[in-house]
Amino acid sequence: MHASTPTPQAPFALPGPQLPRLYTFRRCPYAMRARMALLQAGRDFEAVEVSLRDKPASLLALSPKATVPVLQLPDGSVIEESWDIMRWALAASDALGWWTRAQSPANLDLVQRNDGDFKLHLDRWKYPQRYASETLTPDAHRDRALDVLLRPLEARLQGTPFLGGATACATELAVMPFVRQFASVNPAWFAALDLPSLRSWLNGWLVNPLFVACMVKLPAEGANRFPPIPSPMP
Repeated sequence: MHASTPTPQAPFALPGPQLPRLYTFRRCPYAMRARMALLQAGRDFEAVEVSLRDKPASLLALSPKATVPVLQLPDGSVIEESWDIMRWALAASDALGWWTRAQSPANLDLVQRNDGDFKLHLDRWKYPQRYASETLTPDAHRDRALDVLLRPLEARLQGTPFLGGATACATELAVMPFVRQFASVNPAWFAALDLPSLRSWLNGWLVNPLFVACMVKLPAEGANRFPPIPSPMP
């Protein structure tokens, strides 16, 4: 009697959780954008708070690159990039238009700037000790970060309260955590910049119930159902 041949497994086809499971880190801006998108979309999910010094074996099995966020779906499939997690959360049922409004050329350009040159310059200003071989000074990287994203954001927000127009969109969720990180490097210096519309926009997001909900502290171990928000933003 011959043993049956095992059925080949698709990549990442590990047994899935009952709810979508997000591997996250509270202070990571990429993880913040993923959590906010899931909450705004009303997606029920559980979260695993990852210790960056002791990453869980389950995360390493799902995603060898082991950078958060990573979303494992109940069917066992895995989404490894934050923008793709946002798409999964918001695009399938977009009655409020959060994903649709983010697809304009101007908004897609902002996300590309944020995830590209702005993040590069932000890291080299915030963590100069990691980039000792850089030819540019930290302050030069700071100034380039201003030019590549923050001043274009100021120009956009002078004429509209949100990047989605009269209402917010996924672009806000994608870029706000990084603007917040930039502002926190030197708050007094940031407060003195001639960026009043951007500063007002950022301050509004910092107290927004969606952002406050995404920053809830979870137990350090295990998968925990993430508390939903009472209602999504319009």
